[in-house]
Amino acid sequence: MSDAVLNQFTPATYKEESAAERKLKFGIIGTGWIAESHTESLKRMPDAEIVAAADLIPGKAEAFLRRYGLKPVDRYAAAPGIRCYPDHAAMLAAEELDAVCVCTYNTAHTVCTVDALNKGVHVLLEKPMCVTLDEAVEICRAEKANNALLSIGFQPRMDENMKMIKKIVQSGELGKVYYIQTGGGRRRGIPNSTFIEQKTAGIGAIGDIGCYALDMVLNAVGYPKPLTVSGYTSAYFGANPKYNNPADAARFNVDDFGAAFVRLEDDIVLDFRISWAMNLDTPGDTIILGTEGGLRIPSTECWNGSVGGPMILYKEVAGKQVSFPIPLCEQKTGLFYLKLRSFIDAIQKGLPAPVPSSEILYN
Repeated sequence: MSDAVLNQFTPATYKEESAAERKLKFGIIGTGWIAESHTESLKRMPDAEIVAAADLIPGKAEAFLRRYGLKPVDRYAAAPGIRCYPDHAAMLAAEELDAVCVCTYNTAHTVCTVDALNKGVHVLLEKPMCVTLDEAVEICRAEKANNALLSIGFQPRMDENMKMIKKIVQSGELGKVYYIQTGGGRRRGIPNSTFIEQKTAGIGAIGDIGCYALDMVLNAVGYPKPLTVSGYTSAYFGANPKYNNPADAARFNVDDFGAAFVRLEDDIVLDFRISWAMNLDTPGDTIILGTEGGLRIPSTECWNGSVGGPMILYKEVAGKQVSFPIPLCEQKTGLFYLKLRSFIDAIQKGLPAPVPSSEILYN
Protein backbone atom coordinates (compact mmCIF):
# COMPACT_ATOMS: atom_id res chain seq x y z
CA MET A 1 0.00 0.00 0.00
CA SER A 2 1.69 3.22 -1.13
CA ASP A 3 1.84 6.42 0.88
CA ALA A 4 -0.24 8.13 -1.80
CA VAL A 5 -3.07 5.64 -1.35
CA LEU A 6 -2.95 5.83 2.43
CA ASN A 7 -3.10 9.61 2.27
CA GLN A 8 -6.64 9.46 0.91
CA PHE A 9 -7.86 8.47 4.36
CA THR A 10 -5.44 10.43 6.53
CA PRO A 11 -7.55 11.55 9.49
CA ALA A 12 -8.95 15.05 9.33
CA THR A 13 -8.73 17.31 12.35
CA TYR A 14 -11.75 16.52 14.47
CA LYS A 15 -12.89 17.92 17.79
CA GLU A 16 -14.37 15.38 20.16
CA GLU A 17 -17.54 16.66 21.83
CA SER A 18 -17.23 14.65 25.00
CA ALA A 19 -14.53 12.76 26.85
CA ALA A 20 -14.62 9.78 29.16
CA GLU A 21 -13.82 10.14 32.85
CA ARG A 22 -10.43 8.47 32.43
CA LYS A 23 -7.89 8.29 29.64
CA LEU A 24 -7.22 4.84 28.24
CA LYS A 25 -3.55 3.91 28.32
CA PHE A 26 -2.37 2.73 24.90
CA GLY A 27 0.73 0.87 23.80
CA ILE A 28 1.94 0.75 20.20
CA ILE A 29 3.41 -2.59 19.08
CA GLY A 30 5.48 -2.04 15.97
CA THR A 31 6.44 1.52 15.01
CA GLY A 32 6.59 1.20 11.23
CA TRP A 33 4.61 2.89 8.52
CA ILE A 34 1.05 1.93 9.51
CA ALA A 35 1.66 2.99 13.13
CA GLU A 36 1.93 6.57 11.89
CA SER A 37 -1.81 6.80 11.23
CA HIS A 38 -2.62 5.15 14.57
CA THR A 39 -0.45 7.68 16.38
CA GLU A 40 -1.86 10.66 14.47
CA SER A 41 -5.38 9.55 15.40
CA LEU A 42 -4.64 8.76 19.06
CA LYS A 43 -3.08 12.19 19.53
CA ARG A 44 -6.49 13.68 18.70
CA MET A 45 -8.37 11.58 21.25
CA PRO A 46 -9.17 13.37 24.54
CA ASP A 47 -9.82 10.06 26.30
CA ALA A 48 -6.72 8.13 25.22
CA GLU A 49 -2.97 8.52 25.59
CA ILE A 50 0.06 6.65 24.29
CA VAL A 51 2.17 5.58 27.25
CA ALA A 52 4.44 2.94 25.70
CA ALA A 53 5.85 1.72 22.39
CA ALA A 54 7.71 -1.42 21.38
CA ASP A 55 9.80 -2.30 18.35
CA LEU A 56 12.33 -5.05 17.63
CA ILE A 57 14.75 -2.65 15.93
CA PRO A 58 16.86 -0.79 18.53
CA GLY A 59 16.12 2.94 18.57
CA LYS A 60 13.27 2.75 16.09
CA ALA A 61 10.48 3.38 18.62
CA GLU A 62 12.33 6.37 20.09
CA ALA A 63 12.90 7.92 16.66
CA PHE A 64 9.28 7.28 15.71
CA LEU A 65 7.94 9.06 18.79
CA ARG A 66 10.22 12.07 18.32
CA ARG A 67 8.99 12.39 14.74
CA TYR A 68 5.47 12.85 16.07
CA GLY A 69 6.38 15.32 18.77
CA LEU A 70 6.16 12.76 21.57
CA LYS A 71 8.79 12.34 24.28
CA PRO A 72 10.38 8.88 24.55
CA VAL A 73 12.13 7.78 27.73
CA ASP A 74 14.07 4.70 28.70
CA ARG A 75 11.81 1.96 30.08
CA TYR A 76 13.68 2.14 33.40
CA ALA A 77 13.44 5.93 33.72
CA ALA A 78 11.21 7.56 36.29
CA ALA A 79 10.94 10.74 34.21
CA PRO A 80 7.66 11.55 32.47
CA GLY A 81 7.39 10.41 28.86
CA ILE A 82 6.53 7.43 26.70
CA ARG A 83 8.47 4.31 27.69
CA CYS A 84 10.08 2.30 24.89
CA TYR A 85 10.65 -1.47 24.87
CA PRO A 86 12.64 -3.92 22.71
CA ASP A 87 9.61 -6.15 22.10
CA HIS A 88 5.92 -6.52 22.88
CA ALA A 89 6.48 -9.09 25.64
CA ALA A 90 8.66 -6.72 27.66
CA MET A 91 6.10 -3.95 27.27
CA LEU A 92 3.16 -6.13 28.33
CA ALA A 93 5.09 -7.40 31.35
CA ALA A 94 6.06 -3.94 32.59
CA GLU A 95 3.04 -1.81 31.77
CA GLU A 96 -0.55 -1.64 33.02
CA LEU A 97 -2.15 -1.00 29.66
CA ASP A 98 -5.80 -0.68 28.69
CA ALA A 99 -5.24 -1.29 24.98
CA VAL A 100 -2.64 -1.84 22.28
CA CYS A 101 -2.48 -1.21 18.56
CA VAL A 102 -0.78 -4.15 16.85
CA CYS A 103 1.02 -2.57 13.89
CA THR A 104 3.68 -5.19 13.18
CA TYR A 105 4.31 -7.09 9.97
CA ASN A 106 1.72 -9.80 9.24
CA THR A 107 3.53 -12.86 10.56
CA ALA A 108 3.92 -11.26 14.02
CA HIS A 109 0.22 -10.39 14.37
CA THR A 110 -0.79 -13.60 16.11
CA VAL A 111 1.79 -13.77 18.91
CA CYS A 112 1.43 -10.06 19.75
CA THR A 113 -2.37 -10.22 19.77
CA VAL A 114 -2.66 -13.46 21.73
CA ASP A 115 -0.15 -12.29 24.35
CA ALA A 116 -2.02 -8.99 24.80
CA LEU A 117 -5.42 -10.67 25.05
CA ASN A 118 -4.04 -13.13 27.61
CA LYS A 119 -3.05 -10.12 29.72
CA GLY A 120 -6.62 -8.80 29.50
CA VAL A 121 -5.54 -5.93 27.24
CA HIS A 122 -7.90 -4.72 24.51
CA VAL A 123 -6.48 -5.03 20.98
CA LEU A 124 -6.91 -3.11 17.76
CA LEU A 125 -5.26 -5.46 15.27
CA GLU A 126 -4.22 -4.15 11.89
CA LYS A 127 -5.31 -6.05 8.81
CA PRO A 128 -4.82 -8.67 7.58
CA MET A 129 -5.90 -10.37 10.78
CA CYS A 130 -3.11 -12.95 10.35
CA VAL A 131 -1.63 -15.27 7.73
CA THR A 132 -3.24 -18.69 8.26
CA LEU A 133 -6.60 -20.02 9.34
CA ASP A 134 -4.98 -21.80 12.30
CA GLU A 135 -3.62 -18.46 13.51
CA ALA A 136 -7.07 -16.89 13.17
CA VAL A 137 -8.57 -19.66 15.29
CA GLU A 138 -5.85 -19.18 17.92
CA ILE A 139 -6.61 -15.45 18.09
CA CYS A 140 -10.36 -16.05 18.41
CA ARG A 141 -9.82 -18.58 21.20
CA ALA A 142 -7.63 -16.14 23.14
CA GLU A 143 -10.25 -13.44 22.74
CA LYS A 144 -13.01 -15.75 23.97
CA ALA A 145 -10.97 -16.89 26.98
CA ASN A 146 -10.21 -13.37 28.22
CA ASN A 147 -12.26 -10.34 29.16
CA ALA A 148 -10.81 -8.18 26.40
CA LEU A 149 -12.10 -6.53 23.24
CA LEU A 150 -10.59 -7.32 19.84
CA SER A 151 -11.34 -5.32 16.70
CA ILE A 152 -9.71 -5.76 13.29
CA GLY A 153 -8.42 -2.71 11.43
CA PHE A 154 -10.76 -2.37 8.46
CA GLN A 155 -11.28 1.39 8.26
CA PRO A 156 -13.44 1.17 5.07
CA ARG A 157 -16.24 -0.06 7.36
CA MET A 158 -16.43 3.56 8.60
CA ASP A 159 -16.97 5.03 5.12
CA GLU A 160 -20.51 6.25 4.41
CA ASN A 161 -20.49 4.82 0.88
CA MET A 162 -19.40 1.41 2.13
CA LYS A 163 -22.22 1.58 4.67
CA MET A 164 -24.61 2.39 1.82
CA ILE A 165 -23.64 -0.83 0.02
CA LYS A 166 -24.68 -2.84 3.06
CA LYS A 167 -27.89 -0.81 3.47
CA ILE A 168 -28.89 -1.49 -0.14
CA VAL A 169 -28.26 -5.22 0.17
CA GLN A 170 -29.88 -5.57 3.59
CA SER A 171 -32.93 -3.54 2.51
CA GLY A 172 -33.96 -6.33 0.15
CA GLU A 173 -33.78 -4.00 -2.85
CA LEU A 174 -31.73 -6.60 -4.73
CA GLY A 175 -33.87 -9.53 -3.67
CA LYS A 176 -31.94 -12.71 -2.97
CA VAL A 177 -28.24 -12.21 -3.72
CA TYR A 178 -26.82 -15.14 -5.68
CA TYR A 179 -23.62 -13.89 -7.37
CA ILE A 180 -20.86 -11.45 -6.40
CA GLN A 181 -17.84 -10.35 -8.39
CA THR A 182 -15.24 -8.35 -6.49
CA GLY A 183 -11.59 -7.47 -6.38
CA GLY A 184 -9.59 -4.81 -8.11
CA GLY A 185 -5.96 -3.93 -8.02
CA ARG A 186 -3.20 -1.80 -9.40
CA ARG A 187 -1.73 -1.78 -12.86
CA ARG A 188 1.62 -1.07 -11.21
CA GLY A 189 1.67 -0.81 -7.43
CA ILE A 190 4.01 -3.31 -5.80
CA PRO A 191 4.99 -2.18 -2.29
CA ASN A 192 8.33 -2.84 -0.64
CA SER A 193 9.62 -3.16 2.92
CA THR A 194 8.11 -6.10 4.86
CA PHE A 195 5.22 -6.53 2.42
CA ILE A 196 7.04 -8.72 -0.09
CA GLU A 197 8.66 -11.55 1.86
CA GLN A 198 7.13 -14.71 3.29
CA LYS A 199 9.01 -14.36 6.58
CA THR A 200 7.34 -11.03 7.39
CA ALA A 201 4.24 -10.71 5.18
CA GLY A 202 3.27 -14.34 4.76
CA ILE A 203 0.88 -13.35 1.99
CA GLY A 204 1.09 -10.61 -0.62
CA ALA A 205 -1.58 -8.75 -2.59
CA ILE A 206 -4.32 -10.99 -1.22
CA GLY A 207 -3.62 -9.97 2.37
CA ASP A 208 -2.64 -6.38 1.66
CA ILE A 209 -5.57 -5.17 -0.46
CA GLY A 210 -7.60 -8.28 -1.28
CA CYS A 211 -8.95 -8.48 2.26
CA TYR A 212 -10.57 -5.04 1.77
CA ALA A 213 -12.42 -6.16 -1.35
CA LEU A 214 -13.63 -9.28 0.43
CA ASP A 215 -14.80 -7.37 3.49
CA MET A 216 -16.76 -4.90 1.39
CA VAL A 217 -19.02 -7.57 -0.09
CA LEU A 218 -18.98 -10.20 2.68
CA ASN A 219 -19.99 -7.55 5.22
CA ALA A 220 -22.82 -6.47 2.93
CA VAL A 221 -24.30 -9.99 2.74
CA GLY A 222 -23.77 -10.78 6.43
CA TYR A 223 -20.54 -12.82 6.24
CA PRO A 224 -21.97 -16.21 5.23
CA LYS A 225 -19.73 -19.19 5.86
CA PRO A 226 -17.51 -20.26 2.93
CA LEU A 227 -18.20 -23.84 1.87
CA THR A 228 -15.68 -24.47 -0.93
CA VAL A 229 -12.80 -22.45 -2.36
CA SER A 230 -10.83 -22.90 -5.56
CA GLY A 231 -7.90 -20.49 -5.52
CA TYR A 232 -4.98 -19.34 -7.63
CA THR A 233 -1.94 -17.14 -7.02
CA SER A 234 0.97 -15.97 -9.15
CA ALA A 235 4.02 -13.68 -8.92
CA TYR A 236 5.00 -12.82 -12.48
CA PHE A 237 5.69 -9.14 -11.76
CA GLY A 238 7.07 -8.81 -8.24
CA ALA A 239 9.99 -11.18 -8.81
CA ASN A 240 10.81 -9.70 -12.23
CA PRO A 241 13.40 -6.84 -12.23
CA LYS A 242 11.67 -5.49 -15.35
CA TYR A 243 8.73 -4.50 -13.16
CA ASN A 244 10.34 -4.21 -9.72
CA ASN A 245 13.66 -2.80 -8.58
CA PRO A 246 16.31 -5.56 -8.65
CA ALA A 247 16.90 -5.68 -4.88
CA ASP A 248 13.20 -6.08 -4.12
CA ALA A 249 12.68 -8.49 -7.03
CA ALA A 250 15.41 -10.74 -5.62
CA ARG A 251 13.67 -11.12 -2.25
CA PHE A 252 10.08 -11.12 -3.54
CA ASN A 253 8.41 -14.45 -2.67
CA VAL A 254 4.72 -13.71 -2.06
CA ASP A 255 1.76 -13.38 -4.43
CA ASP A 256 1.27 -10.30 -6.60
CA PHE A 257 -1.97 -11.66 -8.09
CA GLY A 258 -4.67 -13.85 -6.59
CA ALA A 259 -8.04 -15.16 -7.71
CA ALA A 260 -10.66 -17.45 -6.22
CA PHE A 261 -14.06 -18.94 -6.85
CA VAL A 262 -15.89 -19.33 -3.54
CA ARG A 263 -19.20 -21.01 -2.78
CA LEU A 264 -20.86 -19.49 0.28
CA GLU A 265 -23.78 -20.50 2.44
CA ASP A 266 -27.22 -19.28 1.28
CA ASP A 267 -26.38 -20.37 -2.28
CA ILE A 268 -24.12 -17.39 -3.04
CA VAL A 269 -21.14 -17.55 -5.40
CA LEU A 270 -18.19 -15.19 -5.01
CA ASP A 271 -15.81 -14.51 -7.91
CA PHE A 272 -12.70 -12.75 -6.57
CA ARG A 273 -9.48 -11.36 -8.06
CA ILE A 274 -6.84 -8.91 -6.77
CA SER A 275 -3.52 -7.62 -8.08
CA TRP A 276 -0.48 -5.50 -7.20
CA ALA A 277 0.59 -5.44 -10.85
CA MET A 278 -1.04 -6.45 -14.14
CA ASN A 279 -1.29 -5.43 -17.78
CA LEU A 280 -4.77 -3.99 -17.34
CA ASP A 281 -6.24 -0.91 -15.68
CA THR A 282 -8.76 -2.93 -13.65
CA PRO A 283 -9.96 -6.53 -13.53
CA GLY A 284 -13.50 -5.16 -13.30
CA ASP A 285 -16.01 -3.40 -11.11
CA THR A 286 -17.59 -5.06 -8.13
CA ILE A 287 -21.07 -6.32 -8.95
CA ILE A 288 -23.72 -7.81 -6.70
CA LEU A 289 -26.50 -9.69 -8.52
CA GLY A 290 -29.85 -10.41 -6.92
CA THR A 291 -33.19 -11.75 -8.06
CA GLU A 292 -34.79 -8.28 -7.90
CA GLY A 293 -31.90 -6.01 -8.83
CA GLY A 294 -28.19 -5.61 -9.42
CA LEU A 295 -25.61 -3.19 -8.02
CA ARG A 296 -22.45 -2.03 -9.78
CA ILE A 297 -19.69 -0.52 -7.61
CA PRO A 298 -16.95 1.26 -9.62
CA SER A 299 -13.51 -0.22 -9.02
CA THR A 300 -10.56 1.45 -7.31
CA GLU A 301 -6.90 0.50 -6.92
CA CYS A 302 -7.93 -1.12 -3.65
CA TRP A 303 -10.96 -0.80 -1.41
CA ASN A 304 -9.12 0.76 1.52
CA GLY A 305 -10.95 4.07 1.33
CA SER A 306 -14.17 4.57 -0.52
CA VAL A 307 -15.82 3.50 -3.76
CA GLY A 308 -14.52 4.58 -7.19
CA GLY A 309 -17.53 6.72 -8.09
CA PRO A 310 -21.35 6.75 -8.00
CA MET A 311 -22.80 3.25 -7.78
CA ILE A 312 -25.48 2.13 -10.23
CA LEU A 313 -28.60 0.20 -9.26
CA TYR A 314 -30.29 -1.89 -11.96
CA LYS A 315 -34.00 -2.79 -11.59
CA GLU A 316 -37.10 -3.69 -13.52
CA VAL A 317 -39.95 -1.25 -12.87
CA ALA A 318 -43.43 -1.79 -14.33
CA GLY A 319 -41.98 -4.12 -16.93
CA LYS A 320 -39.25 -1.69 -17.94
CA GLN A 321 -35.52 -2.21 -17.41
CA VAL A 322 -34.12 0.87 -15.66
CA SER A 323 -30.93 1.94 -13.97
CA PHE A 324 -30.03 4.92 -11.84
CA PRO A 325 -26.99 6.20 -9.95
CA ILE A 326 -26.66 6.16 -6.19
CA PRO A 327 -25.24 9.60 -5.27
CA LEU A 328 -21.96 9.50 -3.38
CA CYS A 329 -22.26 10.10 0.34
CA GLU A 330 -20.13 12.85 1.87
CA GLN A 331 -17.43 11.64 4.22
CA LYS A 332 -16.72 14.40 6.74
CA THR A 333 -14.29 12.62 9.05
CA GLY A 334 -11.13 10.66 8.28
CA LEU A 335 -11.61 6.89 8.23
CA PHE A 336 -8.51 6.08 10.25
CA TYR A 337 -9.66 8.45 12.99
CA LEU A 338 -13.08 6.78 13.01
CA LYS A 339 -11.44 3.35 13.22
CA LEU A 340 -9.66 4.35 16.43
CA ARG A 341 -12.65 6.31 17.71
CA SER A 342 -15.05 3.39 17.29
CA PHE A 343 -12.58 1.05 19.05
CA ILE A 344 -12.22 3.41 22.02
CA ASP A 345 -15.97 3.98 22.20
CA ALA A 346 -16.52 0.22 22.29
CA ILE A 347 -14.15 -0.07 25.25
CA GLN A 348 -15.50 2.94 27.14
CA LYS A 349 -19.18 2.13 26.59
CA GLY A 350 -19.11 -1.66 26.64
CA LEU A 351 -20.12 -1.96 22.97
CA PRO A 352 -19.39 -4.87 20.61
CA ALA A 353 -16.22 -4.80 18.55
CA PRO A 354 -16.65 -2.50 15.52
CA VAL A 355 -15.07 -5.14 13.25
CA PRO A 356 -15.42 -8.49 15.03
CA SER A 357 -12.92 -11.31 14.68
CA SER A 358 -15.78 -13.77 14.19
CA GLU A 359 -16.35 -12.21 10.76
CA ILE A 360 -12.75 -11.63 9.73
CA LEU A 361 -11.99 -15.28 10.59
CA TYR A 362 -13.79 -16.06 7.32
CA ASN A 363 -12.04 -13.26 5.47
